[in-house]
Amino acid sequence: MQQTLPVPAWNAFSFVFGPLAAFGAIGVLILVLKWAFGRRTSVVAAPPRVGRAEEYGLLVPVASPTNYIEGELLRRRLEDAGIRANLAQTADGPRVLVWPQDVDKARAVCSKSQ
Repeated sequence: MQQTLPVPAWNAFSFVFGPLAAFGAIGVLILVLKWAFGRRTSVVAAPPRVGRAEEYGLLVPVASPTNYIEGELLRRRLEDAGIRANLAQTADGPRVLVWPQDVDKARAVCSKSQ
């Protein structure tokens, strides 16, 4: 003969348990969604901010070309001479920037080109 286990009888608090469980689950979902879609720092890079020529860290401006095309030509000339150079569109116009140890060589190359 198979023995059956008795089913516990529902007591007076059973009608409260269902809604409390539902509200608890909804509360947990609200917290998870607020965390997932909340405003935090983005993993997407912010658009670059244009600054003055002195605001580019260790890079030193060595030339002030009149337009971006002349600046790119000058930057390539410096690269061909073995000098690491960068062309940045600053608030004062385009500037060719180099590292501090290359300033003298870069100014010499720039003066030869003019």
